[in-house]
Amino acid sequence: MTTWSYIPTDGRCQRPAAQLHWNVMDRETRLKRLKFRSWHRGTREADLMIGGYFEAHSATWSDADMDWFETFLEEQDVDIMAWAMGVQPAPAQFDHPVLHAMRKMDFVPVSR
Repeated sequence: MTTWSYIPTDGRCQRPAAQLHWNVMDRETRLKRLKFRSWHRGTREADLMIGGYFEAHSATWSDADMDWFETFLEEQDVDIMAWAMGVQPAPAQFDHPVLHAMRKMDFVPVSR
C-alpha cells in the first residue's frame, strides 16, 4: 500500500521520496531511461555524441558506471561536449573511465 504525505506549505500530495528515486528501478528500466536522456539532449550534435556513446558502451557498464553517467547527464551539453573533446578540463568528479572512453570518439559515425 502506498502512503501519501502532505506538504504543509501548499497542500499538494507527494509520493514518498524513496518511491521516486532511481534505486527502485531495475537495470533494464534504468538503461531505458538513460538511453532516452542520452538521445534527447537539445541539439543534434549533443544527441549524436552522448547518445552514440551510450549506444556503443552502456551494455558493459556496472551499476557504479550508471550512477556516474546519471550524474553526468545533469550537466550542460556544452560542458559535456567540451570535456569529451578535451577543449576544457573536466572537473575532478567527472574524471572517470566512462569520460575517458568517450574522448576516443570511436563511436561517432563518419561519412566518407
